[in-house]
Parts: sequence; C-alpha cells; structure tokens
Amino acid sequence: MINIKDLDYSLIQAIAEKSKVIKTNKGYSYRDTVTSFDIETTSAIINNEKVAFMYIWQFAIENVVVYGRTWEQFQYFINQLHDIFNLTKNDRLLCYIHNMSFEFQFMRKYVNVTKVFAVDERKPVKMQIDLGIEFRDSYILSGYSLASVAKNLTKHHVRKLVGYLDYDKIRTSETPLTDKELEYCAYDVIIVVDYIHEQIDEFGDITKIPLTNTGRVRKFVKDNVYYTSKNHKHTSQGKYKKYRDLMMGMQLDSATYIRLKKAFQGGYTHANANKTGKVIPKVSSYDFTSSYPTVMLSEKFPMSSPFDMDIPDLETFNKVRYQYALLMDVRFENIQSKVEFENYLSDSKCITKNGIFNNGRIYSADILETTITNVDFEIIERAYTWDKIAIGKVQAWYINYLPKNIIKSILSLYKDKTELKGLNTNRTEYMRSKGMLNSMYGMCVTDIVQVNNDYKDGEWQKQPTDIDKDIKKYNDSKNRFLYYPWGVWVTAYARRNLWMGILSCGDDYCYSDTDSIKIENGEKHIEFVKKYNKMVMWKLDQMCDFHGIDPELTRPKNIKGQKKQIGIWDNEGVYDRFKTLGAKRYLFEKDGDLHLTVAGLSKRNGIEYMKKQCNNDFDKVFQMFNDELYIPKNETGKNTHTYIDTEKHFMIKDCYGKQCEVDTQSGIHLSKADFTLSISKQYGEFLKNFTNGYLFEGVEKVL
Repeated sequence: MINIKDLDYSLIQAIAEKSKVIKTNKGYSYRDTVTSFDIETTSAIINNEKVAFMYIWQFAIENVVVYGRTWEQFQYFINQLHDIFNLTKNDRLLCYIHNMSFEFQFMRKYVNVTKVFAVDERKPVKMQIDLGIEFRDSYILSGYSLASVAKNLTKHHVRKLVGYLDYDKIRTSETPLTDKELEYCAYDVIIVVDYIHEQIDEFGDITKIPLTNTGRVRKFVKDNVYYTSKNHKHTSQGKYKKYRDLMMGMQLDSATYIRLKKAFQGGYTHANANKTGKVIPKVSSYDFTSSYPTVMLSEKFPMSSPFDMDIPDLETFNKVRYQYALLMDVRFENIQSKVEFENYLSDSKCITKNGIFNNGRIYSADILETTITNVDFEIIERAYTWDKIAIGKVQAWYINYLPKNIIKSILSLYKDKTELKGLNTNRTEYMRSKGMLNSMYGMCVTDIVQVNNDYKDGEWQKQPTDIDKDIKKYNDSKNRFLYYPWGVWVTAYARRNLWMGILSCGDDYCYSDTDSIKIENGEKHIEFVKKYNKMVMWKLDQMCDFHGIDPELTRPKNIKGQKKQIGIWDNEGVYDRFKTLGAKRYLFEKDGDLHLTVAGLSKRNGIEYMKKQCNNDFDKVFQMFNDELYIPKNETGKNTHTYIDTEKHFMIKDCYGKQCEVDTQSGIHLSKADFTLSISKQYGEFLKNFTNGYLFEGVEKVL
C-alpha cells in the first residue's frame, strides 16, 4: 500500500491508458477499471459529547492501493483521478464501497454530491460526484459481510484480516500505524476489487453488474422470460410480444394496490403459549424445502386485472373462493380462537374492539375488521369461531400457474443449489444460486410506490410520492415481467401450508418460523408428514403436466446421487431439549452443543457469553435463558450507531498519548451496545392469565 505522499502518478496513468471505455444505452459510459474505497474511523467522547472521525482512507485502483490520512489528501487524490482518466458527468469511473452508508456519512461534506439513489434515509446504494466518479455499495450487491465475500471468492485467494486493528484504540491522522495495521486496511479494498472482477466475469463487463443482489435475480428471470439467445442480445418478436401482452393484461389501479398492501403479510413466526418458558425434551425440527419457491411452482396465482365481484351470500362465497383469487374486506363479531395454543390473525393488520392479544396475535375480539385473501380465510375458518361475518368489498382475479419461463427459472436455480451444495470448489456458485432462489419471492413484492429518499443540499429529504403516477408507470412499463399480487399470494399460501402442520400437530406444536416448525413426539406425526409430502408432489406434477415440464426437474440429485424433492417437510433432527420465550427467541441443545436464536443478538456471541457465565453447565444456561437475560456491551458484538451531522472541532489524545487537533464535518459514532431480553408487558400479562386459566381485557381500538 502506497502512501499518497510517495505516490508516483505514472502508475495510475498506466492503468488509465490501458482502460477501455464502455458505452451504455443510457447516454453515458464507464471505464472498465475496477476501484474500491474504504475508511477507518475513531469514535470517542469529548466533553460528554460523542465524536467520530476518519484517520485513514485507502483507495484501490486495480492492483495499486493508495492511502492517505486526511480528507484534504483524499480530495486532491480524486481530483487527480478526474484529470488522469478525463472523467466527466457522462464519462465515469466506478468505485465500490462495502457498506457505503457508513463511509457516506463521513465523506459527504468533503465531495460535491450531484446525485444519490437510496433505499432508505441514510442508506445510499449509489452516489455520483461532480468529478465523474460514481460510488456503489458492494455489500448491497453481494449480501454478505466482507469476510464472507473473501471466503467465497473462487478465482482469487485473499482473506479478510482479523485481529490486527483494535477498534477500541483512539487513533488520529497523526497516529503511526504498524505494517500489520496498514495491511489490514489494504486488504479491505483488495477484497472488493477481486470480488468485482469475479462479477465482471459473470456478467460480461462492469456496466452490466446489477446495483443490488435482488437486481441479480431480476436480470436472470427477465432475460429468461423475454429473450431467446444465450447471450440475451436477441429474441423472437413472438416470444417478446406474447409475454408483453400477458403483462399488459395484468394491471392495477391505486385503490387496489393500497388494499393489496393492507392484505400483505410476511412469514408466520410465533410460539405456543402453553410451551413458552418451559424446557421441553426431545423436540423435532422440520423445515419446508424452499417454502416460497415451492408455492410459486405449485399454486395458482392472479393472472388478470382485478374485477369487482358481488357476493350476496355465504353459499356463493364458498363456491367462488376456490375458483378465483379474492381480495376482500371482512368484519367479524365476537370472534374467538378455537385453537388454544396458537392464534393466526395479526394485531397490526386488524382494527379491533375489546381485543385480547397474544404477542401481536389476536386471541379474541368483540369486533374485528381486516382485509384478507381467500387463502387467509382458509386458515381463519379453521382457527377461529365467530357469531357474525360480513363480507364487504370483494375484488377477484382469474387464476393460473405462473408463466412457464418463471417456473423454469425457479427450477434452474433449485437444481443448481442442490447439485452444488457440498462442493467446496463451487461454493460461490452455490451461494449465488441459493441467494437468487431465496430472492425469487422478494422481487415479486418490491413496492411499486416507494418514498423518494432524496439527498439535496447536504440534507436527507423524504419526497412525497404520486401513487397514481407510479402505478401508471408500473402498468405501462415495457420491461415489467412481474405482478405485485403474486407476492401477496405467495406468503398467504406459505402461511397456509405452515398452519396445516400447526393444526395437525395440536398440543405437540412448540414453535414455528415462516418455513419451519418445532414439535414434540415427532414420531406421532410422521403420517401427516408423508401425506403432506405426497400432496405437494402431486401439485408439482400437475403444474409440470400443465406446462409440459419434466417433473424430475422438481427433484434433482445432490452430490450423493440422492433426489432432493423441492417443497417437502424435511426432518432436521431432534433437539435434546428446547426452550422458547416467544417469536425469534429460542434455545436448544443438540449433539452436545447449545444453539441460540434471539432477534437482535449475535448467535455466537450470545451463547458463548451464557456458557462462560454458567461454567459450561447447560442446565444453568437454560435457567439463564429467561425474560431477564442481560448481555453486557463487551460481549454482544453489537454497536450503537449515532449519526453526527454537525461540524466538530476539538483536541484529542491518541492511544500513544499524543495530542492532535481534529476537524470533522459529519460522521457515525460507534459504541458497544448491551442487550436485554424482555418480553412485552402485554405478552407477559397474556401468558400469566393464560396459565391461570383466564384472560384479560385488551386495549380497545376505536373503529
């Protein structure tokens, strides 16, 4: 790594002369040179005030890594890049930053930002500056930490260095750094450069690399549905027009989109109230194999524009609800869970009067109003009783299987994932296919109408959206290949499948999370598992017959030559003992070790601290896992991020005792965070009264 003070700019000039200009169809071009940028920072408390500042930056240009200690040096350096590469607003150099939201907060006032694309406030994924450099986020692209990115490289052998940089030490731009510390800094940008080169190998050139990980699967599927040639440069007019006509026949209006958003729910995660807080021996764990991709293959989805449907009585409703996809407003009076141990309806999705709530789920209510799909109703009628039901506005869609080339895309990714799993030489390809398969559903429910998080005049601003304009743009888009209602029904079907298991297992049910279920007496429920798996295989075969697809594609072979059927319940083994404290909070012992899952806490850090505190006595660890669990800040591995937006000027003493004057424009202060596990007051009250055989009156919501 070269100090900017010693840099011979002829090294950069040589790279620039070899670089090629790649034009895009959007009127601008990029150099094919790969670059990466990173900083290291210090967080401290000065006069009881949080401060944070950069003390070293590093910039990799292909195999040349340059570093500096001040923002003034960085400004000089990027001005040199601008001149050497002859950069302009339309002739750009791409630079990747891993987790750009962090670096952006420190650098934003030292560069002239001209354009930002952000997924949320303070979360930019692309930034352009006036010098013709465009910064992008390699973390959003990869979906992995820098250490995991390094581990998954296949053509380059570089690892993320750990342990060489003590983040607790106070360093300034004048603090000397050891060779090991400088090497640590250099590797952070070298890894990103190597990763981007492997992305270029995959996509063809630097301009074709998607902006995000979801963009990777979007491109894959879009190419499959619209194009015919292997390099996706050509297509038959017939194929393109056929799919385009299909999309044009599936339109939405603003009112329908809003109602779909009301009905949309994610995965179901909850614990059996009877089992919460208890240590349960011999708990079997079952997973769905690729739950969301499976329902995308096996179920039928809205395949038209919606139309209003008049439902005069329940007889008509019971007839049409299996023939169409229905989106409906419903009102229940005196609704009551008939399943003692679990409740389906979500408090956040309903308006209730005199409701009783079970950790965010509804046990009962005098009046309940909500918007649901016909698939949700299948679960509700099995899980609740009510005195009266009124069905309000109903919209319907004609249904069919998803388009053949979307089906084939899912099957292709599942085949790759299955065949590559366990092959150490193809770990990157395996991780990529696995990630893309899991993203198939996610791209279906990408919001059509999104808040614009603009960055102007040095400030973040949320701009109001024009729903009608965005919906029209969505409907008219010539590149659209998805339909938002598909994603709404994907999760509904998956929740129904999960609830089939919950209801079948009855009192043996302990815990569920989206595509998995934990149960007691697993051997008692083998027959249900067999029947369910048989049903899924039948549904998949029906789809394959409809589309003319070989059903063997739904059950490719792994490296051992075993068929791996998609969508079936897969036995993950038996836990020696299991304890849950609610959604995303459980501990289990298996094969002589303990495993902890608690939302907001590192699995490894949390369990290692607990074992250390209990002298590796597993009985005591299970006792320690309660609603008063506390992990001190030095043991969690978590940081609290405090954004600093104002200029700071102060004197600070570094780790060697040297005083330094610091000026900083903005930053992020990082401080170690402790963790306290506590169940909500409402859930605690519910459990108390549930255990004692009676329930309390909940908080009334005004209808």
